[in-house]
Amino acid sequence: MAAAPLPPAVPTPAPQAEPLSEGARIINTFIAPSKTFTDLRRSAAWWAPWILIAIFSAAFVFTIGKQVGFEQIVRNQISHSRQADQFEKLPADQQAQRINISIKITQGFAYGSPILILFFSLISTVILWATFKVGFASETTFGQAYAIGMYAGLPGIIGAVLGIISLFAGVNPEGFDINNPVGTNLGYYLDAETVGKFVKAISSSLDFFVIWTIVLLGIGYSCTGKVKRSTAIVVVACWYLVWKLITSGLATLG
Repeated sequence: MAAAPLPPAVPTPAPQAEPLSEGARIINTFIAPSKTFTDLRRSAAWWAPWILIAIFSAAFVFTIGKQVGFEQIVRNQISHSRQADQFEKLPADQQAQRINISIKITQGFAYGSPILILFFSLISTVILWATFKVGFASETTFGQAYAIGMYAGLPGIIGAVLGIISLFAGVNPEGFDINNPVGTNLGYYLDAETVGKFVKAISSSLDFFVIWTIVLLGIGYSCTGKVKRSTAIVVVACWYLVWKLITSGLATLG
């Protein structure tokens, strides 16, 4: 007798990863980033890392105001600019007026940093998302891309903590640079008067936390958009290099 035909094999569905809580996402960003960014394909919520970054940013700004003072910050910026000689020639009342205006502007940007984070994250997301979408046919949605940027920015809270520690440890107020407050990059240790503003600015791009963020961004686009990880990291790094070349060139004009 002929054997009875066997029923067709039913494929076993691939096991689904357990959804992560917001707390688990944040923790895994530091210890297992692929889990966090893969979970963004399920939910592209970004509010948790933004709140955490905003809290630490506000704490850092408050500490700067307490330990250094915004007037000293403004005076430091003026003394290292090309307008330093012209400023010294101004009458005392005009100097005071210019300093007061600069203090208000600096405070506005500093205390408004949580909102500015949303804005600048939007700009960088548009650039990176469009690059991967057009150049690499990435499957990453715009919402996922925005969330990637927020989670990739989480290492900055460690930089903020180090900055707060260094400020309370007794940083020299007259040497404090609000644009490069922590010695996690080569530019921090260089003197602009010796190497030039352009070299100092470019050297600041070799920053531990910035490199960490670039790697996380690459992992994020790789996990959500099925782009090769090394390729994604290189693309992000190239865009960052372009940004630093532009801003370093502008720094020589100030």
